[in-house]
Amino acid sequence: MTQKGSLKPVKKNKAEEPELEPLCCCEYIDRNGEKNHVAACLCDCQDLDEGCERWITCKSVQPETCERIMDTISDRLRIPWLRGAKKVNISIIPPLILLPVFLQVASWHFFMGVVVLTSLPVLALWYYYLTHRRKEQTLFFLSLGLFSLGYMYYVFLREVVPKGHVGPSQVALLTCGLFLILLALYRAKKNPGYLRNPASMDKFLGSSQTECLNRKGQKTPGFPSADMLGLLNNRTLKDDRKGLLAASPTKVKEDWCAKCQLVRPARAWHCRVCGICVRRMDHHCVCCVGESNHQAFLLALSIFLLTSVYGITLTLDTICRDRSVFTALFYCPGVYANYSSALSFTCVWYSVIITAGMAYIFLIQLINISYNVTEREVQQALRQKTGRRLLCGLIVDTGQYNRGFLRNWHQFSTLGTQPLHHPAEDIV
Repeated sequence: MTQKGSLKPVKKNKAEEPELEPLCCCEYIDRNGEKNHVAACLCDCQDLDEGCERWITCKSVQPETCERIMDTISDRLRIPWLRGAKKVNISIIPPLILLPVFLQVASWHFFMGVVVLTSLPVLALWYYYLTHRRKEQTLFFLSLGLFSLGYMYYVFLREVVPKGHVGPSQVALLTCGLFLILLALYRAKKNPGYLRNPASMDKFLGSSQTECLNRKGQKTPGFPSADMLGLLNNRTLKDDRKGLLAASPTKVKEDWCAKCQLVRPARAWHCRVCGICVRRMDHHCVCCVGESNHQAFLLALSIFLLTSVYGITLTLDTICRDRSVFTALFYCPGVYANYSSALSFTCVWYSVIITAGMAYIFLIQLINISYNVTEREVQQALRQKTGRRLLCGLIVDTGQYNRGFLRNWHQFSTLGTQPLHHPAEDIV
C-alpha cells in the first residue's frame, strides 16, 4: 500500500509535465528558449533595423547595439540538420569567402598581388591580437588554416597537374602529406592537459563512487566551493609533492588558481581564452598547446613545412620551366599571361608567406625545447627582465628547468607518458 501510494504522485507529476515536441530539421531553440525556424531568420530584427537606419542616416552605432546584432546573427545562423537546425560559428565563414576572392584579385596583376598578399598577413595579425585582447574563442584561424590547405590542394590539382609535368607518384606523395597534416592537427586539437575543477571531477567517476564520497558530507578545508572529491584530488597533488618541495623548493612551484579553484602544479598556467588551467602550457593559437599535445603540435608543424615546400617546388617547376626554384619565385616572365599560371603563381606566394610564418614558429619551438622553456615562461621572463637573452632576444634561457640539450629533448619526448608521481625535474 505504501509503495502504491508513493507511486501515484509520481505518475501525476509526469502526466502534468508537458512533453516537448520533436524538432524538425529547420527548427531550433533560440537563445531566449523559444522555438524558432530557419526561414524566420530575418524576422523581429529590431537591433539590426535600428543599426541599418543609423548607418544610412550617417549616425554612429552604439557598441552595445553592434554586440546585440552580432549575438542575433550568430544565434540565427544555422543549417538544417536532423532533430533540429545546428548553429554555425560565424567566425568560420569569412575565410571561406574572402580567401578565394583575394587570391583571384591578386592574380589579375603583379601590383595587385603585392597589395593583397601584403595586406592579408597584416589583417590576420590584427584580428589575432584583437581576439586575444578580448579573450574570445574563435574558429577563424582554424577555418583559415584548413581552408587554405584545401584550396591550395584544389588549385594544384586543377591548374598544375593538368599541365603534365607532375607525375602520379608526386601527387600521391603530396596527398599523403596533406592527410598526415590533418591527422596531426586532429591529435593536437585534443586535450592539451587541462586541470579539471575538483568540484566537477565527480562527473568523470562512476555513480557508485560518487555517491560513496558524497555520503561522507565532508567539505574541503581551506578550499572554497570544493567537495570531498575535490579534496582527494587536491590532496593527491599536494601529498605527492610535499617531499619534493622540501627537497628542492626552487624546482617545484604550486599556485592556487582562484578562477579554476584548484592547486596548479609547476609550470601550469591559466589560459584566459579557454578559461581553464593547462599543464605545462606553452601558448594558445588555434588551440591550447600544453603537456599532452605539444608533441603533436610540433609534428604538425614539421609535416606542414615539408609538404608545403614540396608543393611549392612542384608548382614552380611546372609554371616556370628551366629555372631554379629560388629564381622562379622572384623572376618568372610571362607568368601573368594567362589565368592558370597567374593564379598558381599567386597561390605559391601565399603559401610562401604562410610557410615562412610557420617556419619562424617552428624555429622558436625548437629553441625553447632545447632550453626547456615554454613560450609562456619566455614572455614572463621578458616582462620581469629575468633570464639570459641571446641572439637579440631570440633565445631566452630562464635557467630554472634547463638540464642540458639532450636531457631537455628527452624530457620533451616523454611528455604525456609519465605516471602521476613525477620526479621534480619532470613535473611539466
